[in-house]
Amino acid sequence: MDASTILAGPLCCRILGDYGADVIKIESPGAGDSMRGHGHDVDGVSLWWKEISRNKRTVGIDLRTKGGAEVFRKLASVSDVIVENFRPGTLEKWNLSPQSLREVNPGLVVLRLTGFGQSGPYSSRPGFGTLAEAMSGFAHMTGEQDGPPTLPSFGLADSICAMAGVSAILMALRYRELVSRVGQDIDLNILEPILTAVGPAPSVYHHTGVIEGRHGNRSTNNAPRNTYLTRDGYWVAVSASALNVAKRVMELVGHPEIAEEPWFATGRGRVEHVDLIDKLVGGWISTHDRDDVLKAFEKAEAAIAPVLDAKGIVEDPHIRATEMLVEVPDQDLGTVLMHNVLWRMSDTPGQIRFTGRKLGQDTKEILCTELGFTDEEFDNLVAEGAIG
Repeated sequence: MDASTILAGPLCCRILGDYGADVIKIESPGAGDSMRGHGHDVDGVSLWWKEISRNKRTVGIDLRTKGGAEVFRKLASVSDVIVENFRPGTLEKWNLSPQSLREVNPGLVVLRLTGFGQSGPYSSRPGFGTLAEAMSGFAHMTGEQDGPPTLPSFGLADSICAMAGVSAILMALRYRELVSRVGQDIDLNILEPILTAVGPAPSVYHHTGVIEGRHGNRSTNNAPRNTYLTRDGYWVAVSASALNVAKRVMELVGHPEIAEEPWFATGRGRVEHVDLIDKLVGGWISTHDRDDVLKAFEKAEAAIAPVLDAKGIVEDPHIRATEMLVEVPDQDLGTVLMHNVLWRMSDTPGQIRFTGRKLGQDTKEILCTELGFTDEEFDNLVAEGAIG
């Protein structure tokens, strides 16, 4: 069951749904998940909702009502996993604690996703990805050297957290299968996964006292690594983490002698001479059109990529050929172009069966056909405002 809202929890459940999980999306009747109103829309239909809630059946339940709590408990009795992102103590307040739910389903795995975790000084604070991006060191390290800390314009921390959540759920299910035969709680917060992704800055500070600052598009580990403007006004990104790649770049731009310098042999040494390297690489790129630059780098087996906007992504021949984006039939819009499943597996390749559905579209089918509620019981719950 997906009893979470906005991005991290719903994306976690969407990934599971892409690979065959029967995901039931729980929403408050009337209001629904706020994600239904996020981002660009077509004729009032959110495109983000269509993707984030694909492969999920939808049920409207007000968990604050007695009847709604009982419906949730019954759904929990036949579920393997619940993903929730209420503030700590909220499920307990509604008498729906994981412990009480495991009284009716001992094997239930509950992923409890919050901004800062179930305990600690910040546990009661509202948490969003923006706060995690700020606290993780990401914002401090992102941006130009003389500019302000920079936040991403998309849900970076939430998305990283979602993928961590998928791994945690699968580990818990595997442990249940092989060892315990019972479920467990997973305490996952949005901050910790991006804190890990940002890298060893805390270790560096602890052992050396060094606090890394902002370096724009440069890297503190290797060079050349930057974005460069071509003659015809396009940006390209170059990365040369490996020494042999860095050598090929310098040969391509007409300065193989630089690669013979003793300092060039290490990433740290190249970073110390990054102004020189950027001047030579950027100078060569600025005198050539983008297509010629890309072809020359490809021929030289030097790493480069165009900086793509949304139009460029849609039109990119590799993205199209490998079906990273696919058109999916939709009940409201005819078809919706969206990201494909995250990875391709030989025996279980994943599938987008349907796009995000209308609020409560599957409530009656699930409750009456699958859980055994009578029509009278269903109507009473509707009258109570417990479901919708």
